[in-house]
Amino acid sequence: MPSTPQIPAGQRPALHLENRRSRQPYRCLKLPFSLFLALRYLKPKRTFISIITLVSILGVTLGVTVLILVISVMTGFDRELRQKVIDFDAHLLVTTDDIMRNWRELSARIGQTPGVVAVAPYIQGPVIVEFQNRRLAPMIRGIDPGEEEKVIPLKKFIKLGKLDLDGDSTVLGIELARKLGVTVGDKLTIYSPGNLGAVLDKLKTLEQKKGAAEQAAIDDLKQVVLPKELTITGIFETGQYLHDSEFLLVPIYIGQELYGLGDALHGLTVKTTDPYDVDHVKQAIEKFLPPDEYAQTWIEMNKQYFDAVRLERTVMAFLLFFIVVVAAFGIMNTLITVTVQKRREIGIMKAVGATIWQIMGVFLFQGIVVGIFGTITGLGLGMTLIRFRNEFSRWLSATLHIEIFPREVYQFSQIPAEVIPGDVLKICITAFIICSLAALIPAYFAARIDPVKALRYE
Repeated sequence: MPSTPQIPAGQRPALHLENRRSRQPYRCLKLPFSLFLALRYLKPKRTFISIITLVSILGVTLGVTVLILVISVMTGFDRELRQKVIDFDAHLLVTTDDIMRNWRELSARIGQTPGVVAVAPYIQGPVIVEFQNRRLAPMIRGIDPGEEEKVIPLKKFIKLGKLDLDGDSTVLGIELARKLGVTVGDKLTIYSPGNLGAVLDKLKTLEQKKGAAEQAAIDDLKQVVLPKELTITGIFETGQYLHDSEFLLVPIYIGQELYGLGDALHGLTVKTTDPYDVDHVKQAIEKFLPPDEYAQTWIEMNKQYFDAVRLERTVMAFLLFFIVVVAAFGIMNTLITVTVQKRREIGIMKAVGATIWQIMGVFLFQGIVVGIFGTITGLGLGMTLIRFRNEFSRWLSATLHIEIFPREVYQFSQIPAEVIPGDVLKICITAFIICSLAALIPAYFAARIDPVKALRYE
């Protein structure tokens, strides 16, 4: 048999020195015992990363991504909705249960209130509109264009024609125009329910008249029920379906004529310096308002919409939060599996002097590492999807014919989003804490393993 070659004695120290040098990087990497072992368990010898660990990290990633994406979109939706309301509605509305006769004196006092920028008169109420046998019952808003423009920038919403309310003219919303089938230059016939009481009174008078008196009563009745014919001079689009489908703008004197108000009004619109601090202005104005008059902020008038969006945002966050919880259960299941598989190794470590806290640290560090990687990747993916949300939506629509944000429903041309750093920080910290806590139960059971029982059959 060939003999085994002998290594010369002079070369042995060099070989030993080479081995020491090759192991030097591991000695320089001074990791705590528990963290070193946790990383070894997360990175098995034969694979780059275990499938179970990858699934756990992916679960945390998806949970954080979806939470960040949904919360940001809902926050942006709430912001855009508020902005659209502010753009078309006054910051503050001063109105009455009947009609406002002292509006000139009241307008001057409101204009002198600290925080008030402008005041404008208005008339608003339902009417019946007819065009070529098509009838609808929208709302008219009688305004003084010069004064109203100081409160609400109406000109920027004009889509067709112009904001011209001179003479018998009107400007209406684009959705209302589409329903009636009208455009700029067409004439609308408007009937006001404001004179309904007068019609009934005239009919009773007519029943009691005869001859010439009866004819005179009929002529009076014609004057009462005679409709108003208005020419469309412009069409506006605010982006909010309720405004675009329900409102006609008319000169203020036509509103007074339709409702038989004479020189009276329905109320005053007020613009303030800060729409989100309007309550202080409201309190100051209410101090000198008569008992039958009151003020309403734009938030109070649209409270149901804002409450609905806020409730939907909270419910969505609560439901999607369970994605992270499910991912945490995946981490717990992984660590329990590792505990069972590594029972012998745990017994050996405890037998050679490893403390309970060191054994627990192995599994706690595994949960922490998975939580860190999952949270960081989820944060990156979530911010990327927010950045390219509209491109992704268009790709889904063109490729898979899936419309995730239909414009005709939400009245937004693009998906709104607003990233609030505080919300993102809360999501990331919560996800990390849940993942870390999920490792406590497996760590507790691993630390309680008796080394004698673990090594009895080894």
